[in-house]
Amino acid sequence: MATDSSPDFYSRLNVSRDAKQEVIRKSYRRLARKYHPDVNPGDSVAEKRFKEIREAYDVLSDAKKRKFYDKWGFYSDQAYAQGSRAGPERTAPGGINFDGFDFPGYSGQTGGSGGFETIFDSLLGRRRSWAGQEKRTGEDLEYSMEIGFGEAIKGTSARLNITRLAKCRPCGGSGTTRGASAQVCPTCNGTGQGHQQSQNMRFSIPCPTCRGQGSTLSPCSNCRGEGRTSKNSLIDVRIPAGTQENGRLRLQGKGNDGLKGGPPGDLYITAVVGKHPFFERKGYDIHTKVPITPAEAILGAKIEVPTIDGTALLKIPPATNSGKVFRVRERGIKHPNSAKRGHQFVCISIVVPEIPEESTKKLMQRYKELNPENPRENLLEEF
Repeated sequence: MATDSSPDFYSRLNVSRDAKQEVIRKSYRRLARKYHPDVNPGDSVAEKRFKEIREAYDVLSDAKKRKFYDKWGFYSDQAYAQGSRAGPERTAPGGINFDGFDFPGYSGQTGGSGGFETIFDSLLGRRRSWAGQEKRTGEDLEYSMEIGFGEAIKGTSARLNITRLAKCRPCGGSGTTRGASAQVCPTCNGTGQGHQQSQNMRFSIPCPTCRGQGSTLSPCSNCRGEGRTSKNSLIDVRIPAGTQENGRLRLQGKGNDGLKGGPPGDLYITAVVGKHPFFERKGYDIHTKVPITPAEAILGAKIEVPTIDGTALLKIPPATNSGKVFRVRERGIKHPNSAKRGHQFVCISIVVPEIPEESTKKLMQRYKELNPENPRENLLEEF
């Protein structure tokens, strides 16, 4: 459970602690759109909220990071970096469970160099070798792209204008003013350590202000110390043929730039496919309704039906009822990276026209006299 001194990532995303990943993802996307800097230009409050939402999603969208956060009530990259390999259950005094984490030098004893002091040093960043570890992979981005029904089937290309966080040019991504001299960190007074309260224990952690280094530099005025700024980037996207609704396309390295020289994240394009007036897609098959006349239904006919490739000739046998479904082989959607195609299924609908001519009415009356069958006879016998 999050402590008073650590952020509550679940509250930031307006989800419960047992929320499924799909719920977390949808809530993140909704809030990110609401507080995005492009939607709220010049609004520092919205910008701060956007960064908080992004930070929370970065942890809760990762199953291992989320497990760490749920167990300890806080999250830091330094602490998480030390433990992710599953091991035997280990519990410290005070009831804190160490199951699922692996700590260098820990043998399950409570004394000596392998005791719990070593665990906390390793887990929470007391070792000097951690002081310079500031690189961090950039966040992944998601973008919803609306495409037409035909574009999803045939494939299409587009150039998107994406807002992403790119390395700050004035400071080169360092987040500090170039040429500025280091000063003693005002938060930790040069010790490089802060504190984190979790359950009934108080941990020492790297100072969040100086990241455990004990000194600080003047933050860059352009990026306010983050090392990245918002930037509009034009990105060419190729939507492959056969893309389905909510299909995701990954563009590696097109997300936010990493922190302190870390690798960039990825960009995920989610396809929002428009509807078609008479085609319906089900997997790689196409379904459609085709009207025919009573005469065609009674006598049979050869009719042209629309397909995604033009038209196809369909044979209607005599005495075809409304609702009859015919299959037109391999007139569906092509499977990606394969020559295989789906089929088209045609549902017949008999359309009865108005008959204003008396001569036609007499013909229908004569037909009724010659064919006195009652199609509801079996239904009536049940009562």
